[in-house]
Amino acid sequence: MTKRAGFIALIGEPNAGKSTLLNRMVGAKVSIVTHKVQTTRARIRGVAMQGEAQLVFVDTPGLFKPRRRLDRAMVAAAWGGASDADVTVLLIEAHRGVTEGVERILENLADVTKGRKVALAINKIDRVQSEALLSLTKDLNDRFAFDETFMISAEKGHGVDALREWLADQLPEGPWLYPEDQIADLPLRMIAAEITREKLTLRLHQELPYQLTVETEQWEERKDGSAKIDQIIYVTRDGHKGIVLGHKGETIKAVSTAARQELEEFLGRRIHLFLQIKVRPNWLDEAERFTEMGLDFRDGK
Repeated sequence: MTKRAGFIALIGEPNAGKSTLLNRMVGAKVSIVTHKVQTTRARIRGVAMQGEAQLVFVDTPGLFKPRRRLDRAMVAAAWGGASDADVTVLLIEAHRGVTEGVERILENLADVTKGRKVALAINKIDRVQSEALLSLTKDLNDRFAFDETFMISAEKGHGVDALREWLADQLPEGPWLYPEDQIADLPLRMIAAEITREKLTLRLHQELPYQLTVETEQWEERKDGSAKIDQIIYVTRDGHKGIVLGHKGETIKAVSTAARQELEEFLGRRIHLFLQIKVRPNWLDEAERFTEMGLDFRDGK
């Protein structure tokens, strides 16, 4: 069999299920998944194998109406991921249908994908009746000439194998882009920071989900095979520090424990995780923070 390899961009509105689909395709957790919108900030690449084909997924930030510099950089990264890819998959939530945001994406899709293959994946199909699904499929295909349409549940895995097989057949022939056993091209330091940020987002709910970021400051390999990881949680105000700490430090303790346990499971070894909170009022306007998140600061202007 001939080897194939290429890039696949997953695009859609925030919370459409892109990160869940990426993790399902790759078979490991490489992208942070929460019920908060806009949690994916960087173009995380997950690598999946399908026969002799290597599928490199670009999990883009959700496409939404940008208001701040960080938002604008995230949206630019999302469209950039689609314009660089060999194949693009537009993910739509079945129960939400054609929203204003979906209409905006459809308007730009042809210009960005420039004639390359585009598939439609209608996600969360278990939430609607089959008649509504057929009507939505027809409506979307009338608006854009998709090469193929898939009905899936990224969370439960329904229809994902058929999508992965189709994607493998669309990729150009050529050598693999990554070693066979590599599942993501994100540095471990960034994956560790993303895991901690996910736990913070889940724990803090609506209190300050986008006003903080996490950076891995130090990673020390120890002789016993364990690793010591020091991370800084940056917040924009003094008041936010107290929220992250929680009553008698309960919140930060719970976040640290949850993040450490997931890191140990992910890395298969013992982890000593130390979290520190620092107030940095303007981190949302610092080029360095954007670079750390895999975004281009200039795209946010």
